[in-house]
Amino acid sequence: MTEDICVMVPTIRNHECLREYFDNARRHGFDLDRLFLVLVTEDFCDTDAMREMLAEEGVAGSVFDGEAREAWFAERGLDEYSHLIPAASHAQTSFGLLYLWAEERLDYGVFIDDDTLPHEEVDFFGTHLENLAFEGTIETVASDEDWVNVLYQNEDDHGLYPRGYPYAAMDETVKTADTHVDDVVASQGLWTNVPDLDAVRILMDGDLQGQAQTRTSAEDFGEDFVAAEGNYLTVCSMNLAFRREVVPAFYQLPMDDNEWDVGRFDDIWSGIFLKRACDVLDKHIYNGNPLCEHNKAPRSTFSDLTNEVHGLELNEHVWEIVDSVGGDADSYAEVFEAMGRALAEGDFADWENGAFLNHCGEYMLDWLDCLDAIAATESEPVPAAADD
Repeated sequence: MTEDICVMVPTIRNHECLREYFDNARRHGFDLDRLFLVLVTEDFCDTDAMREMLAEEGVAGSVFDGEAREAWFAERGLDEYSHLIPAASHAQTSFGLLYLWAEERLDYGVFIDDDTLPHEEVDFFGTHLENLAFEGTIETVASDEDWVNVLYQNEDDHGLYPRGYPYAAMDETVKTADTHVDDVVASQGLWTNVPDLDAVRILMDGDLQGQAQTRTSAEDFGEDFVAAEGNYLTVCSMNLAFRREVVPAFYQLPMDDNEWDVGRFDDIWSGIFLKRACDVLDKHIYNGNPLCEHNKAPRSTFSDLTNEVHGLELNEHVWEIVDSVGGDADSYAEVFEAMGRALAEGDFADWENGAFLNHCGEYMLDWLDCLDAIAATESEPVPAAADD
């Protein structure tokens, strides 16, 4: 088969983890020729070693450090949009989205973090593709707070809420039912071992090393599910597959590299935007399998808290802002434009660092302009960035 899946990996530490994903694919008979790897890294990293790893594994791909990313923009006449990719931030995954958008042969995207591993017994890539093709009956989850805790299935035992879940929406009453789903556009795999928590919750769990004392196992997860229309959920990009069509509404916001020092909400807020678009367009985000093993390296919980605290109040309100706009849109881009304008033009002075939301809204509108510029140059092919 030809390449149709863009696998995007932000990495500065452990690109070798990808060998486990390739082994998993071989073990389960998944065709590695379908994959094209985009490794998003930094100028100080060993890019030669990353290329050698891909060559040894026989997997197609390119490595983009900061210099290579700038060259990619320049080759396409897109220099005015290079600011969309923040420096030294996990939100650099947005570069992978631009690459996917510029390559029409690629129908799907997959995000993988370099501190994860697949579960041996599950076909990682195959399960994600099956989820995206799913049609049938599945559990739908809602709450009286309009938020779904993706760890709800064993919440009574572990008491965990994931990173990005609003504090005001805790202690919710959960309601489940069966629903028919026939248009899945994103597949969120959840995680065992180290749960994806924010720093406040990790501190409350008694851990100063940024990991959390409470761990999750496969037994903490039951049947796969979707969040009901009008209900939001946290979307973590460490283990996520999606259709190319969602890219206009899935920008990973400019975290860390901003004057307000807001960080660590890039995938959370992009997930809110995507869920709003899905509700408007009658699409779905599938949650559950394939699980991955999250092996977050020890680091200061207080360091994570420093990165998160500047955006904690904003996180309580972002979903309320976007929930009221874009209802009459008929495309991802139209929904995203409505959300971007609401943020860019809103008055958020009553909230700490409220001007950051205006900043995000402006970048969201620039994102759509960049995608339009890429589409306009599709008839004029440009060479891929050199890897030698």
